[in-house]
Amino acid sequence: MAQVMKGIRVLEVAQMTFVPAAGAILADWGADVIKIEHPERGDSQRGFVNMGGIKVNPKRSPFVEHPNRGKRSVGVDITKPEGMAVIYELAKTADVFLTNFLPGQRQKLKFDIEHIRAVNPNIIYARGSAYGDKGPERDFGGFDGTAFWNRSGIATSMTPPELGGPLSQGIPAFGDSIGAMNIAGGISAALFHRERTGEAVELDVSLLSTAWWAAGTSIDMGLDCGEVARNRMPTSGGNPGNPFMGNYTTSDGGTINLCTLTPGPHIRNVFEHLGLPEAADDPRFSTAESLMKNWQEASDLIRDKFFEKPFDYWREHLKTMSGQWAPVLDLLKIADDEQALANDMLFEVEASDGGAPIKLVRGPVQFNHAPVQTTRAPEASEHTELVLMEMGMEWEQIEKLKAAGAIA
Repeated sequence: MAQVMKGIRVLEVAQMTFVPAAGAILADWGADVIKIEHPERGDSQRGFVNMGGIKVNPKRSPFVEHPNRGKRSVGVDITKPEGMAVIYELAKTADVFLTNFLPGQRQKLKFDIEHIRAVNPNIIYARGSAYGDKGPERDFGGFDGTAFWNRSGIATSMTPPELGGPLSQGIPAFGDSIGAMNIAGGISAALFHRERTGEAVELDVSLLSTAWWAAGTSIDMGLDCGEVARNRMPTSGGNPGNPFMGNYTTSDGGTINLCTLTPGPHIRNVFEHLGLPEAADDPRFSTAESLMKNWQEASDLIRDKFFEKPFDYWREHLKTMSGQWAPVLDLLKIADDEQALANDMLFEVEASDGGAPIKLVRGPVQFNHAPVQTTRAPEASEHTELVLMEMGMEWEQIEKLKAAGAIA
């Protein structure tokens, strides 16, 4: 893949997934991302060995690989003055400073924007937070399960009212990964702006703003119309008003999603593919207006047809249908999705444990149709000496910093 960020250095003082995943995207694109980790324990997320009852090998942890592939790790104790002196020296060489530490922590440890800009006035300062860098709750921490999923209203909208309580977020780091892409895009725009004008900006992305943007159409609708759509209980059948939209159950328990928003041009083709050619001539269904009016009757016919044959039959048979549709898959079955693999949505990196390569999901942007070429996530403090020597630091000074516990 084209190294569109080659020559850009990112200094990342961050933990967990949200902000580090933005660094991973920039590393995928060719940036030199220097990840600062505590000399002894590293990123707190390295300690995750069990998530939702699923045990994870810490040497092959997706919680480390997904947000940290392609980086170099430097162990620095930022609570020590000697450690912060190292951060300042690294900042002098960087184009971007990337962090998700809370405002009080940044001020106390002296790496807020004024401290970093004091050593590098041209650096782009990028912050990721739960709730934004302004307002009465700027000092509140949070995760995507709090700021992105629940507080934003997404959990409520995704939950059918009949359940009586909001669904939990079922995908780890869901909002984190979406928000990370927003940060990477913002940094790209800031670098372009600096190149054009010479001005280095600061930028903010929060998990809350990420959720508001992701749910923006519904939020806008609510503000203008006074109500928003809620998810419905699962059933086999069409959506009210359009039988060509909805989930339909197959004979073996699979599900096919029909999603033909504008049914008019597709009425005959869809009915023929479903084995209902006569329905296209039925005055109840032959026009978009009549189809929408008589949606329940059409839905019943379509439901019964889908239930006659298995999932694999429909998945192959509908490939020539003009209306839009999709097979409903789970996150394990998509790993062999032919279309996804043809677009390089998975790539491999070598594993630090010497075992089989680790498969990872690429970011959503692809350059020149090329797959991602990057390295595994670093082990904690793996590149400390190399990076500091590249910076011009003498070995004697590195030994002194190690002895003081400022670096690892």
